[in-house]
Amino acid sequence: MANRFAPAYWRDLAWAERDRWPLWLPVALGAGAGGYFALPVEPAPALGWAALAVGLGVAAVAIAGWNRAILALLAALLLGFGLAKLREARVHTPVLDHAIVAHLTGRIVSIEPRPHGVRLVLDAVRSGAFAEGQTPRRVRVVLRGTDFRPGDWLSLTAKLDTPPAPSAPGAADLGRALFFQSIGAVGFAYGRARGIVAAGPPSLSQRLGAAIETLRGGMTARIQAVLPGSAGGIAAALITGTRGGISDDDETALRDAGLAHVLAIAGLHMALMGGGLFWLVRAALAAVPVLALRYPIKKWAAAAALAASAFYLAISGAAPPAVRAFTMLAMVMTAILLDRPALSMRALALAAAILLVARPEAITEPGFQMSFAAVVALVAVAEWEQRRERIAPRGPLYRYLHGIVMVSLVGSLATLPFALFHFDRATHYAVLGNLIAMPVMGFWVMPAAALSVALMPFGWDAPALWLLGQGIAVMVAMGHWVSGLPGAVSLAPAMPLAALLAISLGGLWCAIWRGGWRWWGLAPMLLGVGMAVFAHLPDMLVAGDGRTIAIRGDDHLLHFVRKPADKFTAREWLRRDGDGRDIADAIGMPGLRCDGVGCVVTRRIVIAASLRPEALADDCARAAVVVSAAAAVHCQGPAVVIDRDAAMRGQGWQVTLSNPPTAVSVRATRGDRPWVAVIQPSP
Repeated sequence: MANRFAPAYWRDLAWAERDRWPLWLPVALGAGAGGYFALPVEPAPALGWAALAVGLGVAAVAIAGWNRAILALLAALLLGFGLAKLREARVHTPVLDHAIVAHLTGRIVSIEPRPHGVRLVLDAVRSGAFAEGQTPRRVRVVLRGTDFRPGDWLSLTAKLDTPPAPSAPGAADLGRALFFQSIGAVGFAYGRARGIVAAGPPSLSQRLGAAIETLRGGMTARIQAVLPGSAGGIAAALITGTRGGISDDDETALRDAGLAHVLAIAGLHMALMGGGLFWLVRAALAAVPVLALRYPIKKWAAAAALAASAFYLAISGAAPPAVRAFTMLAMVMTAILLDRPALSMRALALAAAILLVARPEAITEPGFQMSFAAVVALVAVAEWEQRRERIAPRGPLYRYLHGIVMVSLVGSLATLPFALFHFDRATHYAVLGNLIAMPVMGFWVMPAAALSVALMPFGWDAPALWLLGQGIAVMVAMGHWVSGLPGAVSLAPAMPLAALLAISLGGLWCAIWRGGWRWWGLAPMLLGVGMAVFAHLPDMLVAGDGRTIAIRGDDHLLHFVRKPADKFTAREWLRRDGDGRDIADAIGMPGLRCDGVGCVVTRRIVIAASLRPEALADDCARAAVVVSAAAAVHCQGPAVVIDRDAAMRGQGWQVTLSNPPTAVSVRATRGDRPWVAVIQPSP
């Protein structure tokens, strides 16, 4: 019997699966990029270049054959870190640190329809309202109605503010996501914008980008003209990736029915479109004996599917899940063109590597994480299915239904930790939702969508779009029915990042290896589950306005001291707490005493929320935690004092009601990074 404690035993296990070693390279690449984002301070540019240089050197040594596996992983780690820093330098933009009203000019990069207007992204921004060298490269503004197109130059007056900070320490950082789009300010326009003469001739890349965005915008407008309302919004999301027109009720119903994936262009859409076109072209060519017998019609079909998929990727906005799906489909079609077999797990690893090299920040995005988690699990199960013994052949109907059930079940389980981490909710009837809705999606909705796109240049698309709208209506009705079943959704408190990392590492270990030692991955997965279940919930939260305050009561729920001024942050707190109550139901708590100048409550220690300066003297004398809407520079007694300026500079706070109490700000957890503005309190 082999000695499991001997190094040779583990070396033999690893050597037996040496064909799987390359699959860990994109994991190491992502870990290197994640290490960059985890730093509390921004590294110097020289460190990023050094990581790239050393990583390339280590890769060269690994290629030469010396300790290849270990050095290749080290090279991928270094390259991931260096590429992330290089990407930061490439997209870097000044970030607005206080609210201003500015008259500005800029060029439209993209236009996204919204329920009450459009949301524009402007680059080449010019305005005298910014200090020298502090003008953001891009700004995002909401405008009521516009006849402009991407590439147009315009002039407008807008109220601009700092990109949103996380609602609490550890929450989603939208400001970071906007920074990596070179957006340094957000806001809304006053009145109407007017077109102006271009500041200079556009570059080739700008003309190409504007042409693609104009095409997307024109297609979206055409779709929504034929299909008004939410049906048109869903149709646009399926075809052009534009999701601004979907009603909240329909989006919530599809999400709670486990059908949210139909709204994000990814593997399902690319497979139905590319694979369907491949089958259709090949079948049509096979019907012509002269072509079928003399020419490689299978390769012709693969080339047509590849070209159509590239067009679909362009008009869909090229989001990370779509890029991943296109890369995998492209590898399959390229393998057909070269008469070579396609390796699914390697195709997936290549897709991940391409995305992380081009956009290292994707490692932090829920779309990237959930998309790859689902596909890694599905490919692993498919590999297991191929190796196991089959008892008897199954019919096509069984295989189809079995495929839907397995894809839904495996995909739901694989994405569950990420759904809990990012959205604090889990759906329980995803298998049922997909079982009844996927036939409609595959045989009705997507064929009608493809037909409408093909007919759109000729102006004959209205009947196909009507047919598409009917299919969407059926699918949405199914989503509403499934989401309305008892227990369709459960809410859960926010999961710590460490728990998600442990579960992810364990899941990758189980999916990548094939031998029995793959089940060692269950240990970190169980550890992550335990960390999530026993995670400490915040005792007290204070928003950046200093007036929105929540305290955990004896019922273990958050309670607002008074009606929240910042309703968005208040809703985020409840959601991250796994609490489905409305804000109005969470106002007030037993033991809370309020008057015209403030509120006081005892939760192991005395907590005071002062509204007016005249209450400070008394509150500072008896409370251990004081939150003041006014300046509290002379409040020296309490262990924690958060006044108006501290709340704003900290971008919000989380307070632990220990003895003595402690507090950590959102600003501190975000670190000293380029996307974190040093907020200037208003006078």
